[in-house]
Amino acid sequence: MNIIIFTDGASRGNPGPGGYGVLLKSGKYRRELSQGYRLTTNNRMELLAVIIGLETLKISNSNVKIYSDSRYVVDSVEKGWVFKWEKKLYKNKKNIDLWKRFLKIYREHKVEMQWIKAHANIPENEICDRLAIKASKQEKLMTDEAYEKRKNTIILI
Repeated sequence: MNIIIFTDGASRGNPGPGGYGVLLKSGKYRRELSQGYRLTTNNRMELLAVIIGLETLKISNSNVKIYSDSRYVVDSVEKGWVFKWEKKLYKNKKNIDLWKRFLKIYREHKVEMQWIKAHANIPENEICDRLAIKASKQEKLMTDEAYEKRKNTIILI
């Protein structure tokens, strides 16, 4: 099955309230997804958008093309950085919980990632941007538990 996924993440403040937006397309099928979080970062929302897009797919081994305006996400995958981080057990890396989750679902499909310029009048990217921002402004926001737990951990020497 051939699937196209557009994603975007946003945070109002970095960290701050954030959200993601996802648009999945396959033939005439189309689905939009979004969710907001009370405290997170832009990079976490960009990565979570890709994860949610992939986790939503019902058929394993799908051909998937993901369009994202996040260099952080696209370059980490396309330049192979995340695979090196995994071999080194993510030493000194951020967002380990999400990268592990990403690699698990990434390996269930044939994924190609493509960076696109933000705010370049790409309709699907603009939709995802609006979804992410709107999600970050919802009255009831989810808790990005892994992020908040890490932020609240005091390291004692």
